[in-house]
Amino acid sequence: MAELTITTFLSLDGVMQAPGDPQEDTSGDFPYGGWVFPLADEDLGKIMAGIFSRADAFLLGRTTYDIFAAYWPKVTDPSHPIAGKLNAQPKFVASRTRTTFEWRPATHIPDVAARIPELKKHFVREIQVHGSGGLAQTLMEHRLIDEYRLLTFPVVLGRGKRLFATGAVPATLRLVSSATTRAGVVYSIYRPLGALRTGSFIRD
Repeated sequence: MAELTITTFLSLDGVMQAPGDPQEDTSGDFPYGGWVFPLADEDLGKIMAGIFSRADAFLLGRTTYDIFAAYWPKVTDPSHPIAGKLNAQPKFVASRTRTTFEWRPATHIPDVAARIPELKKHFVREIQVHGSGGLAQTLMEHRLIDEYRLLTFPVVLGRGKRLFATGAVPATLRLVSSATTRAGVVYSIYRPLGALRTGSFIRD
């Protein structure tokens, strides 16, 4: 049975909006798109190639699907570590507004919470989520994520969409591993450990 993993680029203050291009997602008048580019180096490329090498399928929100569909089909080398996977492998798209998608193979998923447990049974390694902020909120709410892969960039944005936004379900995570690129990007892997645990340093 496959695991559902999520890979996300984050700023130090937790923003995940528009990492790749100034026009990627300007909703909310977000002015800082493309904040990943100056810190993208060979180390980051190797990390991302390793992540994509483990994918059997992809689960994407509609906005991320559209962003990817505008770029990755133009990279036609089947041996490319990212394009080769994205172009050839199944893509499942969570959307409330569209049911058909031109960048194939793609399948519409109207109810993620209901479909994911069954979908996992059809694959062996990983169903990967990349970006997809709105989808991520739903997956976290229903505790469907098996592993978080967070790449934290040494920038502060001060505004924008956040992965762990207000209203996120409280939880405890276990750090599996951590590494740092030469550009200062911290790559951390976490797995859910259960409900949030609290305590006190105050003694009677």
